[in-house]
Parts: sequence; C-alpha cells; structure tokens
Amino acid sequence: MTLRTTLTLLLLLLSVGTGQTAPAPAPDFTPTAEEQAQAEDYLSQFYADVGTKNMTSRRITVASFQKNLETMQAFFGLEVTGKLDSSALEVMKKPRCGVSDISRYGHFFGKPKWEKTVITYRVTQYTNDLSRSEVDATLAKAFKLYSDVTPLQFEQIHSGTADIVIFFKGGDHGDFYPFDGPNGVLAHANSPGLNQGGDTHFDEDELWTLSQRGVNLLLVAAHEFGHALGLDHSRDRKALMYPTYQYVDTEGYKLPEDDRLGIQDLYAKDVAFFFEGNQYWGIKGYRILPGYPKHISSLGFPSWVTKIDAAVYVATTRRTLFFVRNQYWSFDETRGQMDYGYPRYITYDFPGIGSKVDAAFENYGYLYFSDGAQQSEYHYGARRVTRVLLNYGWLDCY
Repeated sequence: MTLRTTLTLLLLLLSVGTGQTAPAPAPDFTPTAEEQAQAEDYLSQFYADVGTKNMTSRRITVASFQKNLETMQAFFGLEVTGKLDSSALEVMKKPRCGVSDISRYGHFFGKPKWEKTVITYRVTQYTNDLSRSEVDATLAKAFKLYSDVTPLQFEQIHSGTADIVIFFKGGDHGDFYPFDGPNGVLAHANSPGLNQGGDTHFDEDELWTLSQRGVNLLLVAAHEFGHALGLDHSRDRKALMYPTYQYVDTEGYKLPEDDRLGIQDLYAKDVAFFFEGNQYWGIKGYRILPGYPKHISSLGFPSWVTKIDAAVYVATTRRTLFFVRNQYWSFDETRGQMDYGYPRYITYDFPGIGSKVDAAFENYGYLYFSDGAQQSEYHYGARRVTRVLLNYGWLDCY
C-alpha cells in the first residue's frame, strides 16, 4: 500500500455510528460479475495485507478473498461467513475513509507521531463549495478537537513550508491514490512524518458543506486530522475514527471517548511534577528538566502559601487542583495560569471528603482524596463521594 517511507493513509471520514446491526444476508444471494469485481477492489484497497498486494493491479488472489472478506465482516460487525452477500456489499458501497482498515503500524509502541507540540498547517487550494473564511474556520475547529485534549497546538500559515499541507482536488492529484468522484473515498491523509507526512487531501468532486447536506467538512476534516496525527481506524461505532461516514450534529461536538483516549495515549505530556516545600521540579523519565526547581509562586500562589498539601490533574477539564490547608486552587493547563476566583473552600466544592486533603490521585475516572488513614473515592462529574476506603487497601497489606 505504500511506495514511500511515510505510509499514505487514504482517509475518508469516520462516522459516529448508529449502533444498529446490519440486515441479515439475503438467502441464496449470488453476486453479479460487477459486484464481485467491486468487492475484490474494495478488499484489495482496504483489507489486503500491506506489502503483499500486486501494485500493478487492484485485484487480490482468489485464495485471499475469503480471508480478507471475513476480516472485513468482523470489523463491521457483520455475520462472518467469508461469502459475499448483500450485507457486505451494502457496507462496501457506503462513503468511507480511504485509509486501509489493516494498518502497517499499530496504535502502540512505535506508532508514528509528531515530535513537537506546535504543528503548522497551510491550505494551498480551497474548495469552490465554501468561502475561504468558512474553510479556515472549520479546519481550525477540527484541529481544536485535538488541542482541547492534548498539549498539541495548531497554527495556520499562509506562506512557506507547513508541517501539514491541505488541498481540495479531484481525480488524479499527484499521489498514487486518485480520487474516485462523488461519494466513495472522500479524502485521504498521510501519517505523521517528514516531507509529505500529515498532508491531507479532500476530493473536490464532493459537495462540501457545514450541514447535513452533502458531506460535512468538519466531520471529515476531524477524522482526517486524526490520521494525520497518528490515529488508526477504530472498531467502535461511536468513534470519530470509525471508517465509514455518517453525519452527526456538529453543534458543540467533542471527541468521543475512544478517540480522546487514543490521541492522549500518543501525546500525553509524560512529564511528572514533584513538590517539596515552596519549590517544585519537572521530571521526564529519570531526568530533571532544565530550569527547575521553580518557586511555587510562579504558578500563581500568593506569598502566604509555603507548601502544597496535595495536587491532582483532572483530564476532563485539563485542570490541576492544588490543595492547601482547607482551600484549593484550580490551575488551567491550557492557558498556563490559575483560574479566576480561587482559592475556594474544599468542603463547599467537594462535599463529603472533609476539610483537608493530604494526598490525591486519579484512577479510572475517579478522584481519590486522602486525609489521614481514610480515603474518599469521588465522582468528579457528579460531585459526590461514591465510597469511603482505607489507604492501605491499595498496598495489599492488612
């Protein structure tokens, strides 16, 4: 599937799926010769093992057809028969992402990603369906879905060399994967890397819109940029990175949980902070980062605060909560400064955990606050204590 060092990801958009199961296959279904050829093309493009396909032909061998069809059926939650039926053909005809559902790399160690936090992008050719300002605003919204949940920042430039080059063109547009006209493959992108890494192309033969009509640019762009940042397809029908396109309401749209966890797995800060007295250190691995230690006043604490009792990062809000005596502060990690209106009293905002916190951590979405030997398991979204525990329970000693 790849003829260059950076794997070209032919992207379309994923849909937040409906969760409905596909209809049962029709009895005694016999595909036409055209349908068989279409199925072979589809499986060759999206399910043949990378490196094993004949690059001069879109066809896969008869021996591998059944295996690849079974993989495709399992991926989409269809009945796994290895036989071409109406249900499989129906899925194959849906608009979808052009990236193969069998990736050359996994979403684990070694997954390509950007090794910097500020990523530039440039649109070199716009669509005729929307104004330039509409395209620019929509692409910025798509990138913001990722910057909202990671340390990444995205900057549009209008000249020079950008990390991610974006354009709208139809048909053969200069790479090895020409677009196929309306519907079918809507867009494609490259995985992160040098030169053409991250570059994202949209099929100008589609009708690009900001609504349910035609193809919604925000949804497709967000899916494509997921690939450009290193995300692979997901089997979660509710995920943005599911392979086929389906419109969902984009008002207030946020990354679904599966996509958020995936992108955060790639671009977590992997930096720990240690506090002692009125100083703190930034540690990455076993190395103290340059410029540390720093005085806690640099975080915005008043002079009377001489030590931090406890701190915990809340991923859903991108805030770090600092506990000092019977009060706490909220630090906005995105803006790099304290939130307005703090400190506030612990008993007022965290009912049930007591008036003092001497240790805190997060685990599987719950916050755990300790005061002496007692610990409160706290549901931050519901603002309530779910269990009262003893600290030594985590240490397997009784």
